[in-house]
Amino acid sequence: MEQSRSQRMMHLFINGLAASAGGGLTYIRNVVPHLAATSDLRVTVLLGPELRDELRGLPNVAFEELRASSVRRFWYEQAELPGLIRRCRADVLLSAGNFALRNSPVPQILLSRNSVYTSAEFFRDLASRHEYREWLVTRVKASLAKRSIGWADATVAPSEAFAAELHGWTGARIHAIHHGFDRAAFTRDSSPLAAEVVDKLQSAEGSLKLLFVSHYNYYRNFETLLRALPLLRDRLPGRRVKLLLTCKLASGENPGSYRPEAAARLVKELAVDDLVVELGTIPYSQLHQLYRRADLYVTPAYTETFAHPLVEAMASGLPVVASDLPVHREICGEAARYFPCFSPEELANRVAEVMNNTDLAARLSACGLKRSEAFSWKRHTDELLSLAASLLAGKNAAN
Repeated sequence: MEQSRSQRMMHLFINGLAASAGGGLTYIRNVVPHLAATSDLRVTVLLGPELRDELRGLPNVAFEELRASSVRRFWYEQAELPGLIRRCRADVLLSAGNFALRNSPVPQILLSRNSVYTSAEFFRDLASRHEYREWLVTRVKASLAKRSIGWADATVAPSEAFAAELHGWTGARIHAIHHGFDRAAFTRDSSPLAAEVVDKLQSAEGSLKLLFVSHYNYYRNFETLLRALPLLRDRLPGRRVKLLLTCKLASGENPGSYRPEAAARLVKELAVDDLVVELGTIPYSQLHQLYRRADLYVTPAYTETFAHPLVEAMASGLPVVASDLPVHREICGEAARYFPCFSPEELANRVAEVMNNTDLAARLSACGLKRSEAFSWKRHTDELLSLAASLLAGKNAAN
């Protein structure tokens, strides 16, 4: 007789279709290998083509693939995905992209990790840019994300701060499970950076190199960072400053619908062309080489849920200057200096404070290295699987 589900190893189905850029890709590419190494677990992952080659060949992991627009993806998830989950004989569904299935055939864990849906600042920002279509689309998505928390059996946020924000938004219980970091995996790839990138980095040698890892979007608040650059000339006399960006401020060079033209014009208006180094997208596996070449990590984001680059920067020994968000304080603690999100003056002051004080920079660096050790992808997956097992046990007990 075939074993019952309670007697078999757990079969986890991951809906990773929304992992197409940024933190979503980082999450899937780190979590799936750890799940593959977990005994008594089978995994099926539904994903887009971005990670196909990178994740192939993992033990105990099967892949389903779909290329679809966000509208078609949502329709597919609600109409077709339940049948696929049944055919795969999965036990638990992990919805990794902010939206849950309305009628999941198995217990469902929702990963909620998009803070723009709860950010009043983001909607004000869109209105100020006259991005009314984006404002409306985001409102609709926010409504669906809010409903999704009610549809899921459990919702997980990547930080205590964002869990509290989601609880205040919905009244639902939210589980906080920190995202992780794996130093060995992060630094494994030693292949050289593209020649164009190397040339740009070499041209910045001898300068104070500030690094900001992000494709262009509005909530990362590039404009405040750009406005701080001319102020740094005054705060750091006699020192050249370069801002290294892992994007290009040009139309068509970034994922999503965010328009970088205003930021590009601001670079011209401020006359800081010579300070901004647009490296373009750097493969995730090579990012560690970029962190090693920088002197300080900076982020002016006005909303976040976790911010993987902060952990990567701390693990790389960089002092950090970050906007004063509860999430940033939770992740960095004493390893960063903080400034009000929309103050280029205070951003420049904090950078100058760190860069003019070698003892402070060394202290932040040492604190960051230690703080980065608090984050582990294995710990994350262990807590996630514990939650999945409890949901499955509850279902079995009810039956």
